[in-house]
Formats: sequence, structure tokens, C-alpha cells
Amino acid sequence: MMVEKYERDTMNIMLADDDADDRMFFEEALSSTPIKFNLTLFKDGFELMDYFSNPESELPHILFLDLNMPGKSGIQCLEELRAIPRLREMSVAIYSTSSADRDIEDTLSKGANIYIQKPSNFEKLRKVISHVLKTNWQFHMSGLNKETFFLNI
Repeated sequence: MMVEKYERDTMNIMLADDDADDRMFFEEALSSTPIKFNLTLFKDGFELMDYFSNPESELPHILFLDLNMPGKSGIQCLEELRAIPRLREMSVAIYSTSSADRDIEDTLSKGANIYIQKPSNFEKLRKVISHVLKTNWQFHMSGLNKETFFLNI
């Protein structure tokens, strides 16, 4: 994991996902967008929470958080992140293969900003990432409900 200081017009994006192929697929799709970014990757929930346990840690513009990680799940990470005052307003996108209503409702109630079902192809993933990164999350949160929470492209 490498963390750098960020330029003003560059998005600071983080992804926590235990699947190396999914991390690589995400990075390739992100690289195919016109968005300037710095991407920090975490291989599991423990590594993610260890990073955020440092009060000096750089905050992302958005964190993409895999729901089903072994050891410390995405839902556990979300609960822990929202319990830390300086992280309560951080934008968190749940990024999962699951489309189960219970997972969607749980993450909505625990403070995620959006729920993204992992797309099965590269072009859909590129579109999802572009859409999510262009959203003003502080504005978007005011009208959040289950229909606006689950992103389906």
C-alpha cells in the first residue's frame, strides 16, 4: 500500500477488495476514464482499518468497499468507519457481487452512500465508476432511499 500527497484536481480513490483480479479489473476500468486519480488498494478489511486507525491518514474522496471479505467483512468495516467521527462524512460505495435486499438494506442503514453490484463486463464497470465519481455525494445524501441507493447500470 502506497499513500502519497494528492494534487487538487486529482481524485483520491480507495478500494478494499480481497480478490486480486477484481482489484486489477477495477484499476484498469478506472484508468480508462478521463478522471485524474490516485488509487490506494487494500487487500482486506484489516489492512483498511489499520490505515484509518492513524488519525493522520489521508482521506479519500470515495472508498469502494467490497462487502464479502474474509476476516473482517465490508459491513464490519463500514460500522467501524462510521463510528470514527472524522470518517462519518467520508463517501463509501459498497462494491459487491451480491444483490440481496438484506445486504442493500443493511449497508444503507449503516451509512453507506451507494451500493454497486459488481458489473460482469469491463464497459459496464467503466460506466459505473465514471457515474459514481461524478456524483456530488454531499448533495446526493439528502434524498437517499433504497431506490436511489442501489446503482444498476
